[in-house]
Amino acid sequence: MRPLLLLVDMQNDFLAAPGLEPGAAEIVRGAARLLCGARAQGIPVIHVLTAIDAARDDRMPHWKALGRWSCVRGTPGHAPPPEVSPRAGETVVEKTFFSAFAAPELDRVLGRVGADALFVAGVHLHGCVRATVLDAYQRGLEVWIAEDAVGSDDPLHAAVTRRYLEGRAARFASAEEILRRFGGEGAAEGAAVLRAAVVGGRRSPAAPGDWPIHRSPRDGRPLFAVAAADASGVAEAARASAAARLEWERRPPGDRLRPLERLADRLEAAAVSIARDLAADVGKPVAEAEAEVRRAGELLRAAPSPPEEPWGPAGAETLWRRAPVGLVAIVTPWNNPVGIPLGKIGPALSLGNAVVWKPAPAASRVTLAILETAREAGVPEGLINVVLGDHRTARALMEDERVDAVSLSGSSAAGWTAQEVCARRRIPLQAELGGNNAAIVWEGADLSAAAAAVARGAFGFAGQRCTANRRAVVQDLLFDRFLESVAAATAALRWGDPFDPSTEVGPLVSAAARDRVAAAIARSRGEAERIVVPHAGPAPDGEGAYLPPTIVVGAAPGSEIVQTETFGPVLVLQRARDFEEALALSGGVRQGLVTALFGAEAQAGRFLDRARAGVLKRDRSTEGADAAAPFGGWKFSGVGPPEHGPGDVEFYTRIQALYGAPPRPREHA
Repeated sequence: MRPLLLLVDMQNDFLAAPGLEPGAAEIVRGAARLLCGARAQGIPVIHVLTAIDAARDDRMPHWKALGRWSCVRGTPGHAPPPEVSPRAGETVVEKTFFSAFAAPELDRVLGRVGADALFVAGVHLHGCVRATVLDAYQRGLEVWIAEDAVGSDDPLHAAVTRRYLEGRAARFASAEEILRRFGGEGAAEGAAVLRAAVVGGRRSPAAPGDWPIHRSPRDGRPLFAVAAADASGVAEAARASAAARLEWERRPPGDRLRPLERLADRLEAAAVSIARDLAADVGKPVAEAEAEVRRAGELLRAAPSPPEEPWGPAGAETLWRRAPVGLVAIVTPWNNPVGIPLGKIGPALSLGNAVVWKPAPAASRVTLAILETAREAGVPEGLINVVLGDHRTARALMEDERVDAVSLSGSSAAGWTAQEVCARRRIPLQAELGGNNAAIVWEGADLSAAAAAVARGAFGFAGQRCTANRRAVVQDLLFDRFLESVAAATAALRWGDPFDPSTEVGPLVSAAARDRVAAAIARSRGEAERIVVPHAGPAPDGEGAYLPPTIVVGAAPGSEIVQTETFGPVLVLQRARDFEEALALSGGVRQGLVTALFGAEAQAGRFLDRARAGVLKRDRSTEGADAAAPFGGWKFSGVGPPEHGPGDVEFYTRIQALYGAPPRPREHA
């Protein structure tokens, strides 16, 4: 194979598009990584730039209709960012319309270097990247798209585009995976390969493959590789779960609750052992990991039960009931690999459904242990089946025709994919998509207590939870005192080995996550008043994915560090002159999961009336949630009914109406 790297429209004007997902900095970072690797491997590079001539006005017709001027030759917007700028000797191709192949020079370069494959990065995925890839496909080229180096300002359209291209013209992989595949480096390094699917308690064999490794967050050692389930493995799991559901649905409600109660008992008895597994695989401090296991038990015990008499009167001659939705695809993240999935699986099963569970790769080993514990607790074989893999496996599962509903916790990108699939299939979706949560700190607050709560909420588990306290909006006259208090409270948090029971802030889940968050902090230095790092000295372990808790002071409301959920040990402090500004700053991000208020008794009513979030808190940090309370975000943080509480019945059942005589009582198996 003779590949060539194509960077499409990596230009400042396109990267400044409002609503770009992922953000411009992340796209540039992924593209720079791919570019650096290509240069190191001697892969030819072509920079494709849109170039508008102001004198000739050769804009596309729709730009003229919109009065839009972008990428005008000679302006800063036409240039790429420095990280991805052309070097001497690298080819630059200019175009005015969508496809890079509209410039005849591109075909000439491909012929000259003899390229038969393209690596593609750039913006926008739904526009110029798509057009370029389809033209490359027409020319018989093998195309790989760097999924962490492309973006779009129309992310739902991008999700449709990705599905369309993957089924026809291109394969998607991370920049690292692309370079590894074509650079001849092995992936498994002797690590155990976890099997792709577990169906009815039987583990499928791991097919040969170049499976990516999950490494220890503590010291970087290879732990395991995950073999991704293919379409046949996903279909087998779905068939088995759908078949097992038929008998399960006929059981009396009490019979469905008993295995869940036994599972809760077994989990709590094994909390110390499971916590050590979590510390090893995802770096969660053991004290917090034990708390997660206990919360999972609470969630299982809180699973709702349908009424013994399912039919209720609706009118003089009509009845109604809630029936199980059917087979539910559960897609879960790595950061709470016990609590989040069992908070979904419990109500799904108690209300008569079956489940196929697709965990995040880093949580694969823990997932298999939980599945075995469920079997030992008496959950019938095949009622919960597992498929391992990445986002491709998740999408294949959601696409399976036997799946009747999807419950997902994950990233914004995962949410767009799920929305596209579920909308096209017209099945229900429940999605929890993260938060960029703020606590308002106002007069009347106990500053010391507020600072301690915010520090724990921001930095516990290295900020790797959706409810983490990402921001604190502080009254201007309290700002300096609160900064001093929160810095002291942060310094008092124990930062170190997740196996140490006293540790509160452990490593990030991976070196890649650490580097991503560190890069975001570095970019904020030019935007913030200052950066405060209360923990001085070296990291607890030089080989681990450790990053010190960091406080970013006074960044502008529109800056990346304010607007982006860093999902790491970062707290942003924002000043507010009055309570109206505090409300605006608190809600001035796209997400709306949790918001909190310390003090401000006189303004508490305004806070409750104006806060645009699914979870509101008084005098406590944004982190954490009650097992029995509804949990779901507003705005970009959630889709569909909330998890837990009344949301469980709303999502895991569907309403049916009956006209005529009531049915005879069903004999339970």
